[in-house]
Amino acid sequence: MKVIFPGSFDPITNGHMDLISRASKLFDQVVVVISNNTSKHSLFTPEEKYHLVTEALSKFSNVSVELIQTDLTINVVKKFNADAIIRGIRNTRDFTYEQEIALMNKKLDSDIETITLFSNPEVSFISSTLVREISQFNLDKLVGTVPDNVIEALRKKVKN
Repeated sequence: MKVIFPGSFDPITNGHMDLISRASKLFDQVVVVISNNTSKHSLFTPEEKYHLVTEALSKFSNVSVELIQTDLTINVVKKFNADAIIRGIRNTRDFTYEQEIALMNKKLDSDIETITLFSNPEVSFISSTLVREISQFNLDKLVGTVPDNVIEALRKKVKN
């Protein structure tokens, strides 16, 4: 079974890594799709995100990374002949948000299923938004919340 895991990954966090790791054990192939979230201002360019995500996920043999900025998730599912969408849920806010997206995707294409994975408690508090905020003040506090390559990329961004 092939699934896609869409997100803006700005930046990829250890919460994302945990979900992708678990999905890679459940499914034959996981396609991580870096997309544009039109409601957020990105810290990293699409190409920088692609590089960071690809490097962070290099140890997974059945995980690939794609950069698709201008398409609906349901179209991406079809493009890659995937069977479903994987989404992560950290809390009740995520649950409501992800439920709305899943129902809209189902309305747009009744054949598309969304499979949700609940975050492990150890990483359930991590969000890309919080990482971006904290990175402006104290990068050392982010150790353990994002892959090492992301810490280095954040150091360079903060300096500039």
